[in-house]
Amino acid sequence: MTIRRLSVYTRCLLQLEEDGVKTVSSQELAERFNLNSAQVRKDLAYFGEFGVRGIGYYVSGLKAELQKILGLHREWPVALVGFGNLGSALFHYKGFARQGFRISAIFDDDPAKCNREVNGVPVLPARELGREVKARGIQIGIVAVPAESAQAVTDQLAAAGIKAILNFAPVRIRAPRDIRLKDVDLSIELETLSFYLAKSAR
Repeated sequence: MTIRRLSVYTRCLLQLEEDGVKTVSSQELAERFNLNSAQVRKDLAYFGEFGVRGIGYYVSGLKAELQKILGLHREWPVALVGFGNLGSALFHYKGFARQGFRISAIFDDDPAKCNREVNGVPVLPARELGREVKARGIQIGIVAVPAESAQAVTDQLAAAGIKAILNFAPVRIRAPRDIRLKDVDLSIELETLSFYLAKSAR
């Protein structure tokens, strides 16, 4: 949860930097972005001393430190598997590139979608995944395929040397222990919201 909050703080600091803000206190940060100032101080203190007494935090400096902690001080090439409606939407999401995640190859098993480029990124046959992931030094994979294909795709990614997988398929998949796996099930998120709505209506 602390790492998730660091990502939130980084986005907040990016916004402050774009707004021309040079310094910010934990209280100002909390008030502007609906955060908990005590939690902000506790989370940051866990990783070091970033504040200056009487000034607070230098926005650009703190943003750079948090990006380094999160591994965002470098660019990460990403493989996107599945170029249907969801895969296309993920590819066109600008937030990935802004945070240093560059989709460098797209894979799909539909011949009609392959052997072309989209905004300079090649769309390749799924059978070439292993070779291309290794050749491009890709360590992160995004799974955006139908549920019945997700495990096979995960196995392919693992065999190709992928170290982290973000799974958008609506199914629980298994990956080797040395691979970091994160599931994002949009239906479950909506069901959580519907629970609270139903609860408030009782």
